[in-house]
Formats: sequence, structure tokens, C-alpha cells
Amino acid sequence: MRINNTKMKKLLAIIFLITFSSDVLSQRKQNKKNTKSNQITYEIPDIKWRSIGPYRGGRSATVTGSTNSKSTYYFGSTGGGVWKTTNSGVTWKNISDGYFGGSIGAVTASESDPNIIYVGTGEKTVRGNVSPGYGGFWKSDDAGETWKKMNLNIDQVQVGRIAIHPKNPDIVYVAVMGDLFKNSKDRGIYKSIDGGATWKKVLYANERSGAVDISIDKNNPRIIYASTWNIRRTPYSLESGGEGSGLWKSTNGGETWKNISGNSGLPKGLWGISGVSVSPVNSKKIFALIENKDGGLFRSDNGGESWKRVNEDRNLRQRAWYYTRVYADTQNENRVYVMNVSFWRSEDGGKSFDRYRTPHGDHHDLWIDPKDNSRLIVGDDGGAQVSNDAALSWSTYMNQPTAQYYRVATDNSFPYNILVAQQDNSTQRVPHRVNSGGIGERDWESSAGGESAHMAAKPDNPDIVYGGSYGGYLSRLDHKSGEERTINVWPNNPMGHGVEDMKYRFQWNFPIFFSPHDNNKLYTTSNYFHVTKNEGQTWEVISPDLTRNELEKQGPSGGPITKDNTAVEYYATIFAACESPYEEGLLWAASDDGMIHVSKDAGENWKDVTPPNAPKYLMWNSVEPDPFTKGGLYVAGTLYKDGDFKPYMYKTKNYGETWTKIVNGIPNNFFTRVLRADPERKGLLYSGTESGLFISFDDGISWKSFQINLPLVPITDMTIKNNNLIAATQGRSIWIIDDLTPLHQLNESNHNKDFHLFKPINSYRMGYPSWGGTSTTQGKNHHNGVEVFFNIDEGLVNDNSNISLEFLDENKNTIKKYTLNDKKSPLKLEGDKNSFIWNMRYNNAEGFDGLIMWAAGLTGPKAHPGTYYVKLNVGESSMIESFKILKDERSSSSNEDLKEQFEFLIGIRDKVSEIHTTIKQIRSTRDQLNNLKGKLDENHEEINSSIKDLINRISKIEENLYQTKNRSGQDPLNFPIRLNNKLAHLSSVAGRGNFKPTDQMYGVRDELVKLIDVELNKWTEIKDSELDKINTMILENNIQLISIN
Repeated sequence: MRINNTKMKKLLAIIFLITFSSDVLSQRKQNKKNTKSNQITYEIPDIKWRSIGPYRGGRSATVTGSTNSKSTYYFGSTGGGVWKTTNSGVTWKNISDGYFGGSIGAVTASESDPNIIYVGTGEKTVRGNVSPGYGGFWKSDDAGETWKKMNLNIDQVQVGRIAIHPKNPDIVYVAVMGDLFKNSKDRGIYKSIDGGATWKKVLYANERSGAVDISIDKNNPRIIYASTWNIRRTPYSLESGGEGSGLWKSTNGGETWKNISGNSGLPKGLWGISGVSVSPVNSKKIFALIENKDGGLFRSDNGGESWKRVNEDRNLRQRAWYYTRVYADTQNENRVYVMNVSFWRSEDGGKSFDRYRTPHGDHHDLWIDPKDNSRLIVGDDGGAQVSNDAALSWSTYMNQPTAQYYRVATDNSFPYNILVAQQDNSTQRVPHRVNSGGIGERDWESSAGGESAHMAAKPDNPDIVYGGSYGGYLSRLDHKSGEERTINVWPNNPMGHGVEDMKYRFQWNFPIFFSPHDNNKLYTTSNYFHVTKNEGQTWEVISPDLTRNELEKQGPSGGPITKDNTAVEYYATIFAACESPYEEGLLWAASDDGMIHVSKDAGENWKDVTPPNAPKYLMWNSVEPDPFTKGGLYVAGTLYKDGDFKPYMYKTKNYGETWTKIVNGIPNNFFTRVLRADPERKGLLYSGTESGLFISFDDGISWKSFQINLPLVPITDMTIKNNNLIAATQGRSIWIIDDLTPLHQLNESNHNKDFHLFKPINSYRMGYPSWGGTSTTQGKNHHNGVEVFFNIDEGLVNDNSNISLEFLDENKNTIKKYTLNDKKSPLKLEGDKNSFIWNMRYNNAEGFDGLIMWAAGLTGPKAHPGTYYVKLNVGESSMIESFKILKDERSSSSNEDLKEQFEFLIGIRDKVSEIHTTIKQIRSTRDQLNNLKGKLDENHEEINSSIKDLINRISKIEENLYQTKNRSGQDPLNFPIRLNNKLAHLSSVAGRGNFKPTDQMYGVRDELVKLIDVELNKWTEIKDSELDKINTMILENNIQLISIN
């Protein structure tokens, strides 16, 4: 059974315990008991994270498929866990949530038993934003429904491949690349013969070189080929190749291995990464793609004894460290695939290749069905796509919420937009809510800059957006006109050069931001602080070099075989910077090589205030001014690219004169990228780590998990806007909390009460209520209502509990009431922490069974802007809180217009209810009269005649009010609608939009009401007089009376 969110948090807590020191453990116990007076902790109310997408796939480095289901495939996301489709890629579902998540290096389904799936965490694509695997190794025996962690206790590593014995799924091999950032013996090929219960390392090259690829001979599984790779990342370099890189062969099921890199025909000298694949059709034919000065695609036709380079095209082996995957076809021994920027296929054993179009570029993995080589799934920088026609057509990647974002910002639109740059794709401007439906592709658009951008919208004109990209590229986009202008600080293209050649060192992900005090002042940073006051026409340098500027760390990257200079490894730069919103001219600059500087005079003078208790080369990733303390700053940094995964966060209250480390409660291997301070509550902080989100109520003295329903995913950045918390992730797109105000209200008093009602956030009257479901292709929209949070001690709740939630108007008259165990208007409780969404609507008009109307409904009107109340009733006690409903700021109507609209609609609602109540009374009366007729004989001719006349008259009233011939939805096209339908239709048209009724609407209403009242008066007269006469006659004849319901 899948672990729910509560169980997941408990499971994660158990897993993380091993990272805590005993001191931290004791501190956390004290936190729980609240015995330390300076520590504050609360239970979190029933707030939830909302996934808004966008649904545009992020990088996948591993894919697989099922051999017993033509439409079932899987992929691993580099940050977003494992996903499954059962309809050939039309929709995808995450199947690892509740068990593990984050970066996935390998996912493989057994060929002989496709219910068995093995997963290794830690992506093979070791680019600059690479995430190590922190979830370990997992196995499913039921096609991903449930998972069990395997007993291979290697963490914080990368995994290149998992290979399963073709006949025995208990025999499995894992290619562990190992720790990307430091030497370790935990790398190589690991083998299990008992389905992952026990493991042994069977191939090991050295402390820097792990295994990256495995290929099993399907005809003789004792024969296995593997490749090892010497790969290392540092904060300032990528090194692919060196001792330990090579090609290996085993002839005894992986028990022993022979290095065959020196075999005849293979390249001499230094090797880097290599990929290997043995043909399932012809076991003697092996393909190897090798990074080497004389590299290329090599083929052996004699089981690896000798080789021949069959293709040296650089299109197959460019940027080798990022690609280098080769695949022998499962049914055609001369067909071979190579994954690179393009998708390549050869039909002549690798001598020549044709390029095949796919939905996205930069390909990393391919699975070919062993039984049907027309079935393919490819993993690339856009996620995963499926082909069932041998690569002629593919499914889309616009249905996968697995985007990776570096940074997140917002603009001042209404509703505001979220600005993000998606790795391996474009920037995006995404609305945080829309009027109706989900947040889909139609709602967002590309914006300024490129995949690695910081973004900033002009505060007084959100259509003007600035965005960066690698190489120091900076652009200005006018969304209104579509014009885009390049405004680089120094437009000298650095591509292919090391940073030592640059006048200004701009990192891959360099800061861009506006002054909070001057809408025309835009900042950016290289190793210097730059400012423009004329939209980039001219730039001014307002600082010296604010880095360590160590020349030995500024050389070209990517060697020793293939250089790779894209600015990812450009080092000694200002990586995080800001101007304080609370003190004009107070500038902070934090570098990726460990320094922090402050200027109190807008850049005239700078002071080194680097925390002396921080590691020297800490990569500062975020800076956050303290909203409540002048000269206060919070900073977060990482050292994971030096092999140190610990969290590092600090605060100063005095312009950097002194610093305090604030990481208590965050596991020791959860490195931190971002720390944000809530501007509404002093000491309320949020921390984004590689493995989730944390919260502090005591200014960082202690932290607790703030994961709630957020999946396990790296958090790269956060921002706060209008009491919303927005999180950018590296693998699960964007998540948002719509209301932080319950956290602002928490205190010792309400935290310990038997029940408590939180004051609702003021809510905008806009859009339509969210349907509440979960789309498989779109982000979840805002509920577009009023959300109320409340706590009730579960000891107060039972089947007889009198618990209700009432919504009241400005005069505290009840609008709607929701009650526990009530069938018509139920209040559902999920435990002691609860929330309820009111759709802002009054009660619906009365209806009746079988009612059919055309272009009309019974929906009650939406509340107009103003002050309202919500009341929580628990037994004889209650709490009441006020809130406001606000006008949609885009609307041209006034509050008075909307109140007039409401009063018009509520009047119609009441009149329609009166009509339908009358119709129900008429029908009940007619039924009784007909029943009475059946009891009469020839001795009651006078009563019979009176009843018949009365039935005819009340039926005529009903027919004038309602089209009684309607039996199906389109019958009104055949039988003209009556007065009730006309009036209800008027409500529908008058309720559309945010406008007061037109004069004509009043005219039609008055005309209809006049006609309706004629019929209602007829019924009232009959009810008040003639039915009494019938009843008198009945009494005189000793017959049962007629009652009016």
C-alpha cells in the first residue's frame, strides 16, 4: 500500500535520523516539549502546497518499458522521481511519491517479469545543476504500485545504469558512478543475486572512477560488458577522463572482470566516458562509443577481441560527458542508435547515420522493446517521449510537470505572474491563478532571457521583463509590443573560452534585480556590481572585484579530453546580491567563492563582512534582508560541489559585524540553497534544501519540516508575494502556498486551545470555483473562493457532535451553514487540522425533481465585495472572525455596481424559488386530488366536478410557469420555455461578468415578474379559498382532508 503524506514524513524522519548528531537529537526532543524558552515551534495548520506546473518536461536521463504491455513505459526525472504511463505517453503519473524522489539515475523493468522494477537515485547527466541521489536504491514487485528500499546503503552518488538478467530478475547489476565531487571507494559495479537483499561490489577501478554503463549478452547472460569513467566536478571545473576510465568484460556473470580497453583497434591514450551495447541478435557484435582524442563509434564483430572505428563523426560524440550512449537494436543486428544532441540511427552497423526528429533535443537514454523494435521511449532534456512506430512519431512532453528552475521572481500584474527560467528550455511567465480550469499551456508564455536566467519585471510596468542567460547575455522584452532588446553589460561572446579571458566574469546564473526604491534602477552582477538607470543603454560599475579572484580557478573547463566552456564553471563571481527593501542604498554582494560584502552608500564604499565561522569557499546562493532589523541579513550557501552536503545558513543583525549559524533541526546532509524571511511575522523563516523545505518560528534557532504535501524534490529558490509562498524546484516545476496568514496568527494561546478559527485572508472575487480535481496535463488552479482554516481537538468530534461553520453577511445574517454529518451542506473534518473553501455563493434557488431549463440554472449569486464573517460553532461555544471579499482589480465596475448586480440576482433567485415552491405545491395538491377522485363514486358528483375543475386550473398555472412537456435536455427546442426558465435565464446573463444589470435587464425582469405574479396570485387564491371549500365538502362526506406541503 502506498505511504500517505503523514506516513511519508514519519518514514523520512526515520531515514534522516542517521544524519543527526546526538546533540541535535536532544535539541529536537526539547523543541517538541517546548522546554527551551528561546525555541518556538507549532503544529502547522491545514495549509497545502499547490502544484501549478507548468507541464513542460524537464530532463530525463533514464527510461524503460514493459514487455507485457504495449502502452506501459517509465522514466526517471533528474529531480522529480519516477513516472509511469499506461497509455503510451498521453498522460503520466508519478509512482515514487510517498517513498522516494529527487534525482533518478536509472530505472529498469525486468524483461522476464515486467512487474519488477529497479531504481537507482542520482542522475548520470552530470551538468552544473546536477543533483546527487539521496534516496538510495529501490525495488517494486508490482509495476510501481509499492516500493521497498534495497539494502545497498550508498548515498549521495550518481548512478549510470541498472541491468537485469534477462531470465532471472533476482540477478541485477548496478553501475554506480559514485560521489561526483570527491574520492570514494563506494563506486563501481554492484551485483545482487537475491533481488536486492544483499550486494557485493564486483568491479572497481579507483576512487575517482565509477561505472557508467552495463550491457548484458541476452543470449549468454554470463557475458557482460561495462564501462568506467573518471569524472569530477568542482565549483569551478568539470574534468571528464583520466586513469580508471575504460571498457570491461566479464564471462562469469560479473564475478570477475577483464579490462579490454587495450584490445586491438580501440583508441590509445586517455579515455573519458564510454557507452557500450551488445547486440541481442548477434552476441559477437558489440558497439562502443568512446570519448578519446581519437574517439568515435567502435564495433567489434568477435565478442570484443578486436575493434574497428566505424564512425568518427563529431555529431555522435560532441560534448561527450553529457551524452555518450549507444544502443544495439533488439531485432536488427545492423541497426544501432546513438544519443546526442540529435537522435541518430544507423542501418549499416554504424557506418552512416540518419537524424530522426524528436520533440526535444539533447538525448540521454533509449529503451527498445526486446520483442518489438518499433516500440521506443527516449529520455532527453524535455523529459520522456514514446514512439510506437520506430521513431517516426512521438508523444508529447507537454504533459510532464518535471521542469527544473534555478530562480523564481514575480511581477506586479494582477493576478501576479511568476517568472522562471527552465533548464534546457526557455524562460516562462506563468500566472499564479487563472479564471477557470487548470493552468495550462494556453496560460503561460516565454519571456526574456534563456534557460539559466535570473528574471526581473519592471515594478511599474510588468510587461517589461529583463532576463539573463549564460555568456553574460541580458535582454529586455516588452510583452505588449513583442520587442526584445539585448543589453549585455559587455557584449563580448565568451563561448568556448575560460573565464580568465573575460573582462567581467558572468556566471551561468547571474543575478538581475530592480532597486526596491527606484523603478528605473536595474542591477546585475559579474565579479563586479553593475547598475543601469536607462534600461541598459549604459551600465555603470559601482564596486571593485568582490571575489577572491584566485587565478588558478579561472581556467577553461571540461578537459582533459573535451573542453566544455559554457559559463557553468565560471568562478569567482557575485552569485547572490540585493538591495535592502528596508534601507535605500544598502547593498549586499555574496560570491560563489565564499565572500560577503556590504555597501551602505549605494556602492560608493564596500566592506568585507564574510562570516569568519563559515567555510572559506562556501558558495553563497541566497541573500535575504531582515524585514524587522536594520542591517539584518540571512544567507544560505552550499559546499556540495566540494563533497560537503551539510546545510549552511547564517544571520547577522548588525550589517555583518557578527554572524550566527542557524541550521539546528535540518539534517546534516540536506544542503541549503535558499532562505527567505516572512515580512509579516518576525522570526518566521523558510529554508529550501536539496531534500525539501523547512520552517522556523524562532528566527532560525530551530527548524522543522515544512514539506506537508510537497513531494521530495530539491528546492532551488523561493519568494513571497501577497502572503503566498512560491517555491521553484529542480524537477517538479512550481509549487505555491496560497495563504501564509495562519502561520502569522499562531501563538501559544491558540495553539493549545481545544478549537480555534483562524482569521481568513482577504479574498478576491474573481474567476470560477476550481473543480477541485487533479489534472494529469495542467497545473492546479487557485480555488477562487474563501479558504477558512480551523483546528478542532479530535476528542470533541463524534457522530453526535454539533459542529458547524457559518458564513455571515455584514449584518451577521447567515448566508450559508455547513454542518458535520449534514447531507445537504456537509462539513467534512480530516482530523484536528482542517480547512474549508466557501465558493462565495449564496444558497441556490429552489428546484424540483425533473426540472429542465434551457440556458438557465439555479446557482445562487456570488457575494459582492465587502466585509463578511465566518463563525465556527462547537457545541455551545463558538468563534467568529471577519474577512473581506475584494473586487477583481481588472474589473472596470465599482463596488456599488457589484452590489447592485448582487441585489438584482438575489431578487431573481428568490422569485425563482417562489415559482418552484409553488410548482411543488401544485404537484402535491394535484396528486392528492387525483388520489381523492379515485375514492369517489357516483354519489359524489358535485365533489368530483369541483376537483376536476380545480385540477385543470392549477395545471394551467403550472403550465404557464413551467414547460411541463420537457423530458430531455433539448426538449426546450421543441417546446417553448415558460416563465421560470425565462427569469432564471435572465439571472444567468445578468450574473455573467462583473457588471451591474443593464436597463433592459430591469425591463425584462419587471415584465416577467408581473406575469409570474399573476400566476402566483391565482395559486394563492386557490390555496386560500377554494381548497378550503373542497376540504369542507370532504369533511361533510367523511373523506380524508387535502394538505398543502
